[in-house]
Amino acid sequence: MTASVAAIGLLGGLVTACGSSGSDGTTLRLVAPEYGAGPATSSQAYWDKVTAAFAAANPGKKVEVTLYPWADVDREVTRMVEEGNAPDVALMGAYSDFAAQDRLYAASEVLSIRAEANFLPPLADAGSVDGTLYGLPFVASSRLLFYNEELFEEAGAEPPKTWSDLKDAAVALKDEGVLYPYALPLGPEEAHAEALIWELSNGGGYTDTNGRYSIASERNTQTFRWIKENLVVPGLTGPVPPAELNRQDAFAAFVRGDVGMVNGYPSLLHEARAKGVKVGTLTMPVSDTLDAREAPPAAGVADWMMAFKRDGNRQLVGSFLDFVYEDKNLSEFAGRYHLLPSTVSATQASRYASTDPSAEQFLTALRTAQLYPVNDPSWLQISNTIKRNIGKAVAPSAEPKVVLENIAQQARDIAQPR
Repeated sequence: MTASVAAIGLLGGLVTACGSSGSDGTTLRLVAPEYGAGPATSSQAYWDKVTAAFAAANPGKKVEVTLYPWADVDREVTRMVEEGNAPDVALMGAYSDFAAQDRLYAASEVLSIRAEANFLPPLADAGSVDGTLYGLPFVASSRLLFYNEELFEEAGAEPPKTWSDLKDAAVALKDEGVLYPYALPLGPEEAHAEALIWELSNGGGYTDTNGRYSIASERNTQTFRWIKENLVVPGLTGPVPPAELNRQDAFAAFVRGDVGMVNGYPSLLHEARAKGVKVGTLTMPVSDTLDAREAPPAAGVADWMMAFKRDGNRQLVGSFLDFVYEDKNLSEFAGRYHLLPSTVSATQASRYASTDPSAEQFLTALRTAQLYPVNDPSWLQISNTIKRNIGKAVAPSAEPKVVLENIAQQARDIAQPR
């Protein structure tokens, strides 16, 4: 999920246009997550505007939009598919399960050549299975290290470039009484993101160069052992054990001014600055053993559009997706939630980047970012295993290698051909 917050208390079934739910070639059904936190920021307003404009440009065509909270959308779409009532288009956090079941159109079947070629390369790669694009990236984010400039100044700390620098800054912040010198959210909400950021900064990651899972690699083991020995055991990660600290709690503490450093994305930057926090942004510091000339990629996250095969819907689906991916429509959604557009042209035209040097950092990082292995149908289950367990690797009493090997074995069991 790349939205700034998950929907709270919002009901599914919000419809922007009336019409038959069948694939009659005139009515398209879209299921999407709610990116807003309440009525004032609801995605409803955006989809109302876009679907009305599409209907005006395509007389006789209608679009029905159903919004679900992020916590429910994957499950609801899966239910619809299992009941033989798949939507025409869905926007959610994963796509490869449906691609593996041959339920999705390839991008080349529904998008214009220009639209298909317009996606940022790392996003297009992550959306492709065996070289065919099925997951259409919609909005995305990259991750940078945020630091509280006022706390750093008070502590006499320097913005870090290496892990050793990061530890030195955290020690100085702790000496000044900062509650969370480095906030390490390895709780189950989004532990797989924080873990990937650290793994990449030591030349590791979830998969090797051949795309095979390498969760318990030597580099990853070194990474979590360093975190444990240099940040967790010395008490530099705050009062909440990393395995219990969720992303939203870490972000809320940063906005309150209780955090010296945390990895974040564009919407947090906007929120923190709106609250008066002076935020500096950096690429993630690298391991002291990593060749400084080979800067590792940032971690990236995307949300995915997918087009379900239904009799008689291909032309309508293609027309709608080409419309949604026009720069003005994609940029409006990305700007509304302080996310990054997924296409080359919308990125180049982004007013967000032109008004904020930090935003340009996010865009630059996204162009070469490493994404989760979302093109593996088993990733959803494996990522849940990582979320629940990776925080244990940095517990003071843990042996990181053992924890990582246990996760890796579970991943192998999940990935076994069914």
